[in-house]
Amino acid sequence: MLLTFTMASIGVVPFIFLLLLVDCCSARPFYSLPSKIENKNKQPLQTSRPYNLAHRGSNGELPEESAPAYMKAIEEGADFIESDILASKDGFLICMHDVTLDATTDIAEHKEFANRKRTYNVQGVNTTGFFTVDFTLKELKSLRLKQRFPFRDQQYNGKFQIITFEEYISIALDAPRVVGIYPEIKNPVLMNQHVKWPGGKRYEDIFVETLQKYGYKGSYMSKDWLRQPAFVQSFAPTSLIYISNQTDLPKLFLIDDVTIPTQDTNQSFSEITSDAYFNFIKDYVVGIGPWKDNLVPVVNNYLQTPTDIVAKAHACNLQVHPYTFRSENMFLHLNFKQDPFVEYDYWINKIGVDGLFTDFAGSLHEYQEWNTPLSVNHEDKSSTLLRKIASLISKYKKN
Repeated sequence: MLLTFTMASIGVVPFIFLLLLVDCCSARPFYSLPSKIENKNKQPLQTSRPYNLAHRGSNGELPEESAPAYMKAIEEGADFIESDILASKDGFLICMHDVTLDATTDIAEHKEFANRKRTYNVQGVNTTGFFTVDFTLKELKSLRLKQRFPFRDQQYNGKFQIITFEEYISIALDAPRVVGIYPEIKNPVLMNQHVKWPGGKRYEDIFVETLQKYGYKGSYMSKDWLRQPAFVQSFAPTSLIYISNQTDLPKLFLIDDVTIPTQDTNQSFSEITSDAYFNFIKDYVVGIGPWKDNLVPVVNNYLQTPTDIVAKAHACNLQVHPYTFRSENMFLHLNFKQDPFVEYDYWINKIGVDGLFTDFAGSLHEYQEWNTPLSVNHEDKSSTLLRKIASLISKYKKN
């Protein structure tokens, strides 16, 4: 049922040529295509500092969930590349955040699909648009991705195809160092309502089978896991519990806004952040993924007193991976003085989170390399800079 496409088929080769032209002045390397790199003796995943989680790839720079966005995030130092997994009409798993295609593809320009617009109930809300579940994979591949936000770079709109779950996995596996994947079981209720798989299998079954096909297995920090790291995430606790009988890969329970109940169990925010619920869910997951403004409330764009959610989670030995860190001023609360490094410092050193979902993996990587460097090269650069500063101060004092 599942199908693997070569990366050349999704238009990445032209992109790499373009990237080489764009980035030539910075002389930064760009990673080769899947199946072009020898997989032996890779640099291991770093586990000594909070994880840099590339949210939909480097989507601050490139259209989200595209192959180039994921490859760029790897180049920029992401520990994990994150993706949302949905299904096509014919049962293929694809990388796409929204259940509709309207916001991030050129579907509106495809008049041949004009009659496909539908209205479905999505988490209790009647939603109208062009749904992935009403298109075959071949039809989805005819579309082109675009940048979600108008204030971000638009020059790559219309250049890249939607990619499959398998293509996304291939990008991580063929990186020149160990890079983890962080796929989400996305809207499982809707997927199972509209897509049928042979043998009565569920969307979650196909999701896990795909991971197993590519060798993903092992509990958190086991040898198997460190070889091919993966977190499985979902807003649907029922799905996480269901797959716990199929895979021992670590799972993260995503927590939505305070006003939005869980999509499958209809539980409130207060219920799923209680001590009792954390004690229940810790048997199935290794952590939680809350929206960051629910951990530290915001009033008039200023941070308020932090909640005790992080402390409660850590008391249950649950990691905390909040979302989403974005570098544009409109997303930075006034406390951070328009400086994403100040925001990273607050969340890592004051709140004590264990991973950060960011649209700008490169920015987070640079912050971490300056503050908790892993690279000898970066340590050398830091030491050299400090010596230069000390020398300048010394000369000033003598004068």
